[in-house]
Amino acid sequence: MDMLDPRWETFLVLCETMNYTRAAQRLCLTQPAVTHHIHYLEAHYGCRLFSYEGKVLHLTEAGVRLQEFTRSMAYNAQKIEAAMAAEAPVSLRVGTSKTIGEYVIAPKVERFLQAHPEANFSLLVDNTQALLRSLEEGRLDFVLVEGFFESSRYETRLFRREDFFGVCPPDHRLAGRQVPLDELLGERVILREVGSGTRGIFEDALRRQNRTLRSFENVVAISDFATIKALVADGLGVSFLYAPVVERELAQGTLARFDLAGAPMNGAFYFVCLKDNLFARAWEEWLA
Repeated sequence: MDMLDPRWETFLVLCETMNYTRAAQRLCLTQPAVTHHIHYLEAHYGCRLFSYEGKVLHLTEAGVRLQEFTRSMAYNAQKIEAAMAAEAPVSLRVGTSKTIGEYVIAPKVERFLQAHPEANFSLLVDNTQALLRSLEEGRLDFVLVEGFFESSRYETRLFRREDFFGVCPPDHRLAGRQVPLDELLGERVILREVGSGTRGIFEDALRRQNRTLRSFENVVAISDFATIKALVADGLGVSFLYAPVVERELAQGTLARFDLAGAPMNGAFYFVCLKDNLFARAWEEWLA
């Protein structure tokens, strides 16, 4: 953030730490200097950016808006520095949610590396909420994610859509059926961890039928797709996954599909970057 005014940098670090002492330590400033930077910004914009609830520091509504704008400024400043460096190679840091990272994105990565053999490239695979945090902190250029998030905070475009459905062993009583939710409640359900898009899609389908995961007697959380599929194939529970994740198992007959009656599910994968990103058009090839 070399091009960024130090007061903006102070503001962003305080947004991350929500603690004046820790912000001062990270910035190698005195605590009064941090306070002075924040008071300057509040006087300049004529509004409070932070407030205390008890002893806990919170962003005000105006502070949240300024945080969104400032993140974009910091990111663009960082990328401009890199782009203007003499003979700098292409640099790209992509994040994908696990479904996309493990089952969808490989051909895109291959084409990018073939087109840019000197590129500095990194791919981070994590759950949707963790990726959005990394994007906001400037550690990623863009992310490809599934599930639900506050899209108004970002620049987004549809990447692709995929079917989403239940899976069970092929000899299971649910196989090939439209299953009422009440009938499903007695099953052990194996889902991804909290924060994953896959779990969010299923929880949204439950909410549309006025249910939550607390309606189930037995819910297991596992972050690894291979483990989930192996447990389901061995009859230890059922799960809900995107079509690309189980394409091979369905073709081989080791898993079978079922659908949740009255709650059709499909999921969208989205391209997401910070608002006002000056470099977004350079990544059109990923959306082609």
